[in-house]
Amino acid sequence: MDYNDQMKNRVKRIEGQLRGILKMMEENKDCKEVITQLSAARTAIDRTIGVVVSSNLVHCVQQANNEGKGTTEELVTEAVNLLVRSR
Repeated sequence: MDYNDQMKNRVKRIEGQLRGILKMMEENKDCKEVITQLSAARTAIDRTIGVVVSSNLVHCVQQANNEGKGTTEELVTEAVNLLVRSR
């Protein structure tokens, strides 16, 4: 699967968020502020997982249709399992 620039940029933003959180911790910032930022980073990761899984699903369904392999139902089940494991 090809990971497009949008996906890579999402991960780079998350990386920046995490660096910012670490800096906040090193500066002994208020717990509420740190938790808020950690929650935002988790949300960003969850959304990125959704983008990757959905893009992968589209790619796999197209490939399966072209090659006559697997069913759409099997591929959707696999994608749902990926999302469940990510939680």
